[in-house]
Amino acid sequence: MTYFRHAAIVAAVVAGATTASAQPTAITREPVESRTVVTTEPLELTPVQRRTIYRTIVRERVAPAEPTIEYRVGARLPDSVRLYSVPQEVAVEVPAIRSYKYMVVNNRVVLVDPATSQVVEEVVD
Repeated sequence: MTYFRHAAIVAAVVAGATTASAQPTAITREPVESRTVVTTEPLELTPVQRRTIYRTIVRERVAPAEPTIEYRVGARLPDSVRLYSVPQEVAVEVPAIRSYKYMVVNNRVVLVDPATSQVVEEVVD
């Protein structure tokens, strides 16, 4: 008889544990702040790639940028600066710059990371 009593207690405990674990569990998370973490490796271009970029983009004849703003590598550009997508012809020849935008200022091609508006490279003839 004691055996049946112990078996009944164990069955009740197991049933209670099963019922408790079947209840839904709500997990709440604090809102995640939207932070943009960007690590930009230096853009290394060969002389042939530089020539290809410069000659192809100069043929595009886009409107030149304002020469009054400082366009140096590492500088952030204001939102008012007009940037252009890299031509498909150049993106095929130099895939490393596919994701960048560009502008032309003082006969220089300035490559810009559109995510950060930061100048990553300057290409001259």
